[in-house]
Amino acid sequence: MKPTPRTRFLALLAGLGACAWLLLPSPVLASEEIQEQLPAMGTAAQATLSTEDEYRIGRMIMRGLRDSGAVLDDPEITEYLQSLGLRLSSLAHEGTTERQFNYFMVRDSGINAFALPGGFIGVNEGLVVETANESELAAVLAHETAHVTQRHIARGIEDQSRTNLVSTAAMLAAIIVGAVGHAGGNATMGAVAAAQGMAMQQQINFTRDNESEADRIGIGLMAAAGFDPNAMPAFFDTMFRRTQLGPDQVPEMLRSHPVTSTRIAESKARAVQYPAVTVKDSVSYSLMKQRARVLNTPPGSDPRAYYASLKDNDPDTSLAQTYGKALAEFVSGNPAQAIPVFERLRSAYPQVLLFHTALAQAQLAAGDTRAALTTLERALALAPRNVPVTVRYGEALLQAGRPKAAHQVLLDLFNNVQPTQDQIRLTAIAANAAGDVADAYSYMAEYDLMSGDLPLAINQLELALSVPNISDVQRARYVARLKELREALPKRQRDTNGSSGGPSNPKG
Repeated sequence: MKPTPRTRFLALLAGLGACAWLLLPSPVLASEEIQEQLPAMGTAAQATLSTEDEYRIGRMIMRGLRDSGAVLDDPEITEYLQSLGLRLSSLAHEGTTERQFNYFMVRDSGINAFALPGGFIGVNEGLVVETANESELAAVLAHETAHVTQRHIARGIEDQSRTNLVSTAAMLAAIIVGAVGHAGGNATMGAVAAAQGMAMQQQINFTRDNESEADRIGIGLMAAAGFDPNAMPAFFDTMFRRTQLGPDQVPEMLRSHPVTSTRIAESKARAVQYPAVTVKDSVSYSLMKQRARVLNTPPGSDPRAYYASLKDNDPDTSLAQTYGKALAEFVSGNPAQAIPVFERLRSAYPQVLLFHTALAQAQLAAGDTRAALTTLERALALAPRNVPVTVRYGEALLQAGRPKAAHQVLLDLFNNVQPTQDQIRLTAIAANAAGDVADAYSYMAEYDLMSGDLPLAINQLELALSVPNISDVQRARYVARLKELREALPKRQRDTNGSSGGPSNPKG
């Protein structure tokens, strides 16, 4: 019997493993065999992307962000965000023991935050400034952290591939039906549109489910960390009011994280399940809002303009704004005007390390290197191995012409604390300036590894091994690390070593 167009069409659908019910007026389930080809949500994320894969993808995205200048590599802000974020993520229980979380600030005045694969969580400067209190900032970080712990990105990739399979099959079916003459052109286009709409709706539903789950998990993390869980619906409410503005004024966060009255009501209902708490903002939060505002001033703009616009009787005139105003003077090239303010702040609040580092930076900018070193040594006595203080001390030692001391203090710090990529590069610069060229190359290998460039990291270690007169201890360390990286290199690249180019420059 000769196959009819209809039987050929049904055979095509079966071959595609598609759910033909998308084109039917009622939802007819496909066969069990076809259903098995579409994996369940629970295990598909692990089958699609391992946590190692996620981390590699995240590192590559971070490399692009850094190369574009989007990441603000400020030790003080990074340390604050990392500390706040880890206070939340350390309380999560799903898969967090095997992943690192990296919280960072984005040079963008828009109100937005996002989670990348591998635990990289970015927060725009504009969002930090917009929050009314520290619990609101914690709410945003908790929400994004939950996206990571629940593996929403990996699950999203799986869901997208599944949706593509269904929608592609449905659209092909519609086109074939039209081609064999069983439906008019309008009917064919209608079926294609319906298939596309179904795929889009599935993605919207999946996103809504993700957002709801991230809200639920995030509120739990906030409450466990001692923050006010009501801050999440409060921030949502603030964002919801922004939707009443014109389309051009709606924050980017509302496009990627839609806020509805239903979502606000749900988050309020969850929040009241936890005991009411009174939370006082940390001094660091208030200061970091000002630091973020000043350091992200657009090129060509004067950071002092904001503080000049404040009225003398403004109730928000505070310790933080005094700091911000002085910082604006420093950033504007007037360190001499900032120094006496920072000195007064440090004397009044010696426990606030941010005042020590700000004073030292201003003293360095004014050419008083000796005073800057004294300021930072005093701060290190208060808080040994504090990351921002030690980084600033290393920078001051380099400026003072003492690179070997800078290398030593930075190496001591990062043997005990996980450094950021920018901090690794600073250590490499110090090592190179001190004449420790082989170590400089080995540090740059770690720098490139954090960028996701494994071949270039291997090349850096090979250069380290080629430096004359390295010690046996250095050689053993480089060889061991080189072996690890080569084993991690994809099999197809191992024979050629697949170098992606020349070594990164550790000289600054």
